Amino acid sequence: MNVSRLSFGASSLSAVFHAVDESKAIRAVHAALDAGINYFDVAPAYGGTRSETVLGQALKGIARDRYFLSTKVGKYTDPKTYGKDELDYSASRIRRSLLESAERLGTDYFDIIHLHDIEYQNRQHTEWALSEGLDTLYVLKAEGRIGAVGCGIYPLDLWARIFEHYPIDVALVHNHYCLNDTSLLDLLPLAESKGIGIINGSPFGSGLLTDRGPADWHPAVAEERAIFQQAAALCQQHGTSISKLALQFSSQHASIPSTMFSSSNPETVLRNVQWHEEGLDAEMLQRVQMALTPVRNKQWDY
Repeated sequence: MNVSRLSFGASSLSAVFHAVDESKAIRAVHAALDAGINYFDVAPAYGGTRSETVLGQALKGIARDRYFLSTKVGKYTDPKTYGKDELDYSASRIRRSLLESAERLGTDYFDIIHLHDIEYQNRQHTEWALSEGLDTLYVLKAEGRIGAVGCGIYPLDLWARIFEHYPIDVALVHNHYCLNDTSLLDLLPLAESKGIGIINGSPFGSGLLTDRGPADWHPAVAEERAIFQQAAALCQQHGTSISKLALQFSSQHASIPSTMFSSSNPETVLRNVQWHEEGLDAEMLQRVQMALTPVRNKQWDY
């Protein structure tokens, strides 16, 4: 798949981070398409299926060959009890999940399906996901229902294990190549040797690398959040924003095929595209990374 250097994560289309105007969120998707972004990722767990529903509405009537589309399986959240995850990597649930997502998104084919957050709930379901879960995706690929098999997880040790021992096509790695964490670089040679395409998720550190700061659910404690706030203030003092620096740093690495951001605001989408195309301020980067030294490569307990 010849994906754009920037890709669109649809988690923000629900209320995962803040309240969302649905019509504006749909315009954000259209803005991304018009700006040349051609890969969109979503999951049934985002907003208790709301993100899939809104993305489906936005893509309605758009020629299917204009974009690549992925969703995830294995993690589900009832909208009425959002935040209480159900993890199910059985073949029957994955197949049902695929049909449900296809209905919401208005498609009968997914370019990629990712196993979602297989490390959650203290990894009690990890082996299930890597056996029955992955086997089911291999079968769906052989059936022509999906194009590629992937995973969307966080822990570095689990990524190293998957890269070494499991034949996946793509890896959605989040929060490991951003201003405060460059751990992904250690995994790139292994991924390249296995022919695994990397999707770099969360250039804004799940909200840590923004002026607004992260949502309440983020595991960073108050002292850690304060360090990021100080870095953001440093950028403001020099006439720029930490978000701009973060997006540029994450998206401009030559060996990372695509960096995925999420926004429900069309103006923000276009701003991110513009930032990506501008040169990075190396001096500002050095200052900010120095300020973030106390949290460098910090592994959060998602």
